[in-house]
Amino acid sequence: MDSYSPPPPPPPPPCFHGYGRRWLVLLGVLVPMVLISLVLFAVESKSSAFWFSSYSLSSPPVHGGDMSGEDVLEHHRGVVAQSHFNHSGHASPPPAAAPSPAPEPVSPLPLLLLPSSFLSTYIVGNQAPLLVRNNGTVEAIPLPRRARRRDTKLERLEVGLMRARAAIKEAFRNHSNVSPLFDKDYVPQGPSYRDAYAFHRSYLEMEKLFKVYVYEEGEPPLFHDGPCRSIYSSEGRFIHGIDMDTWFRTRDPDLAHVFFLPFSVVKMVKLIYKPKSFDISPITRTIADYISVIAERYPYWNRSLGSDHFMLSCHDWGPHASKAHSHLYGDSIRVLCNANTSEGFNPRKDVSLPEINLKTDLMADMMGGPSASRRPVLAFFAGGDHGSVRPLLLRAWKGRDPDVQVHEYLPRGVSYYAMMRRSRFCLCPSGYEVASPRVVEAIYLGCVPVTISHRYVLPFSDVLNWKAFSVQVSPKDIPDLKRILTAISPRQYIRMQRRVRMVRRHFEVNSPPRRFDVFHMILHSVWLRRLNVRLLRHE
Repeated sequence: MDSYSPPPPPPPPPCFHGYGRRWLVLLGVLVPMVLISLVLFAVESKSSAFWFSSYSLSSPPVHGGDMSGEDVLEHHRGVVAQSHFNHSGHASPPPAAAPSPAPEPVSPLPLLLLPSSFLSTYIVGNQAPLLVRNNGTVEAIPLPRRARRRDTKLERLEVGLMRARAAIKEAFRNHSNVSPLFDKDYVPQGPSYRDAYAFHRSYLEMEKLFKVYVYEEGEPPLFHDGPCRSIYSSEGRFIHGIDMDTWFRTRDPDLAHVFFLPFSVVKMVKLIYKPKSFDISPITRTIADYISVIAERYPYWNRSLGSDHFMLSCHDWGPHASKAHSHLYGDSIRVLCNANTSEGFNPRKDVSLPEINLKTDLMADMMGGPSASRRPVLAFFAGGDHGSVRPLLLRAWKGRDPDVQVHEYLPRGVSYYAMMRRSRFCLCPSGYEVASPRVVEAIYLGCVPVTISHRYVLPFSDVLNWKAFSVQVSPKDIPDLKRILTAISPRQYIRMQRRVRMVRRHFEVNSPPRRFDVFHMILHSVWLRRLNVRLLRHE
């Protein structure tokens, strides 16, 4: 007789397999984290509008023309402008700017931090990143499969940025009731800044938090290289500086707040552009191919549609080169010397790069100048007759008045820098494009700059109050230059010159870079734009 065997125990419920306690612990951790994230997001979304300027200034002033800064700003962040390149890859001659659409009027907004309602929100999910634009439109881009689970680190980055936003907003609200922040190197103060205390807090938050990933793809000289001794030296100096940096640069892309595209438009013009052809399609194809490579190898470009990526160019054709990719032009942060709002420059997301003409690493000859009492010349300019503004200046003042010395070519034996040191005001008219290296040269030599241009966004104008240490003149007022400048009293001029000397540190080129110099001010401008972009996750 066979012995009786009891039936086997029933199988465990599906998806259990002995892990029930582990799942309970995991849910006990994740659910509170999700709830906390939702609460923080709700608080951030309801936060009040933040104005950087205690003077109720608009977004970084647009200089020149009859339209005010707010009139020429685009109303919606990230609107992709139509490229002027045709389907065959050929381009119109770069000097002929593509017409920009008629801008919509907007209320004045400062750039340090836009209100939460103006943040561009990129919702990253398991299917596709969704860009929710301020006009309510939604754009989706397919997301590579390997990019769909990099969410926790992204959330940590966004929480850190949210805390930085809150700290800067608090600094603005209390700027008149607190003592200046301690800093062993420099404490921003005075009317040279739109809000010195808020700027200092923002700068310290940047030093504490901000990380940049530099894509290592690409070989010199087109990538990871640039001119360091020319009128385009701002481009090469920054590329070299960020490549060598150890404080802001991170080797882990998951820890980066922004991603740098290290191509040099100047080098491309020199090496792959056919002179006098006005066909920059070899340049745009190279940039488009580069973006395709990094978008295929990494998930970060597609994750944000390039909104947390930035390029940098001091060449006149930098804006045209950025049209190689629609999201590079319309969504990425473009750091450009040619900061012309009539050619698509958008101060809400783009950065105005100072044009610095360095001919040597020894900058002692370019620095410093006498006091106002030892500057006998009222105003000075010397430069070629080109562009739309300089012919007006030369026609009105060349050889006309010993107080307003305007030259196309300096007489033999007369030093350019010596003349700037002898002048109280240095005239800085636009040339072929809006930017001029004379602005920085004037600041270096203690000469109050007089900018004459159409729709030029001055460098770092989201932080600096240019009206406190410079004069802005519309091209139509060139015949009245002497009257405008002589109306500035000696006492007012002395204050302006003192402020020029104060802000000079923000335009100085150092090797290695030093705190608050031009390298760090460029990074701070990028940092501010990144604060105005928010990447969120959805399932």
